[in-house]
Amino acid sequence: MEKNPVDKHQIVTSNSWASLRRHTDARIGLGRSGISQPTAPQLEFQQAHARARDAVHIPLDVKQLQSELAQVGLQSLLLHSQAEDRATYLQRPDKGRRLDADSAALLKQLSEQQPASDATIVIADGLSSTAVQRHAARVAAEVDQRLAAEGLTRSPVCIVQQGRVAVGDEVGELLDSRVVILLVGERPGLSSPDSLGIYYTYNPRVGLTDAARNCISNIRPAGISPQDAAERLLWLVRESLRRKLSGVELKDESGDAEALEGEGQRNFLLE
Repeated sequence: MEKNPVDKHQIVTSNSWASLRRHTDARIGLGRSGISQPTAPQLEFQQAHARARDAVHIPLDVKQLQSELAQVGLQSLLLHSQAEDRATYLQRPDKGRRLDADSAALLKQLSEQQPASDATIVIADGLSSTAVQRHAARVAAEVDQRLAAEGLTRSPVCIVQQGRVAVGDEVGELLDSRVVILLVGERPGLSSPDSLGIYYTYNPRVGLTDAARNCISNIRPAGISPQDAAERLLWLVRESLRRKLSGVELKDESGDAEALEGEGQRNFLLE
C-alpha cells in the first residue's frame, strides 16, 4: 500500500524575516520544524563550517601561486615564518609574526645586492589559504600596476608561509622599503571562507602595533572587488607618502564623496 507523501510546508514553519535574506548571507529567518532547525538550513550550516575549517587547514599551494604571479609578470620570493608547521602557527601567534633565520638572511642578502624600493608586496597565507589561493595573484597584479603608474619602484613579491600580519613589517624593514602592502587570508566566517585582507604600513619595522596599519577587508566576489581594493589602497599610499604616516592617523576618505552622493540614503528595512 502506497504511503502518502510528506508535505514539507506542513512541517516547516516559515519566519517573517526570511525576506531579508536577499540582502545578506547571514543565517536569519530560517524557519523551524517543531522546536528544531529545518533539515536544509542545518545541512547548509554543516557545509559552511566544513569549508571554514578547510580554509584554515588546507596548505597553500605555493607553486601554483608563484605560477599565477609569474603569468601576470611578477617575480616572487618564497619565505617562511618561525612557525614550522600549521599546529605551531595556530598555537604560537608570536612565531607567525617573525621570519625564520634562513628567510631573514635571504632578504638581507637581497637588500645588499639591489637598491631599496619604494614598495614591497607581501603575501601571507594567514588563516585562509582558500582566500590567498583564489584572489592573491589577481589583487597583487592590480596593486602592482597602480604602483607602477605612480612611478614607485617595487621589490619582488614576498610569499611568507605560516605568516601573520606583522611579518610584513619585518620583510619591509629588511628590504628597507618605504611602504609594505601585505595580502593575507582573513579568519574565515561561515559565509565567507575566502575573504582576503590588505594591511598597509608606512615605514615598516619590527615592533609596530596594529595602530600603525591601515586595513582593507573582505576582498572577494561577494565583497570588495580587486579593482576597488587597489584604488582604495593607492589613495592610502599617496596620502601616506605625502603625510609620512599610516594607521589610525590616516583615515580612508577615498570614497566619502561617492557615498554621500550615491544610494547610501536607502534603508533596506523600509523596502
